[in-house]
Amino acid sequence: MKYSFSQFLRHLQFYLGGDQPSVSWLERVRAVSGAFIGLILVFVTAKYLGELSGIDEWLMASLGASALLVFALPGSPMAQPWAVIAGNTISALIGISCIHLIDQPLLALPTAASMSILGMFILRCLHPPAAAVSLIVVLGHIGSYRYAIFPVMVDSVLLILAGAVYSNLTGKPYPNSPPR
Repeated sequence: MKYSFSQFLRHLQFYLGGDQPSVSWLERVRAVSGAFIGLILVFVTAKYLGELSGIDEWLMASLGASALLVFALPGSPMAQPWAVIAGNTISALIGISCIHLIDQPLLALPTAASMSILGMFILRCLHPPAAAVSLIVVLGHIGSYRYAIFPVMVDSVLLILAGAVYSNLTGKPYPNSPPR
């Protein structure tokens, strides 16, 4: 069967984002503004808390990916408070444990990511950016379990609070209500 060039382009479009839903500009601006405001609030608060407690580590790099879910997809099960907070925290704990138990980084990295995914399955808190948290911990040689509490858990809680306030003020209910 022969394809015309236009049929080929339509077929190819699927692989170049054609499966993504259309999003209005108003919703794009709402999500982007929320992520900006939310991340600024988290960064300023976490930096202040870090300085107050004398801790230099006050930020986790995967927070931007978590913000995408919380502000752009607030209805997603992977953006709900339990998923964000527990997913990020368990992944940090697993990554730190891998540093202590596995000497080889090439083995510690995939072990940390895969075990964090297993931990999230077990705790029912799947949050894709959390798998990156475990990798960041191993790559950064972060060996202190305190890191799982601050900045990981604290930053996650702050992001959820900012997301809840912003989403509800802009007409997006967050977090989701449990089914009745």
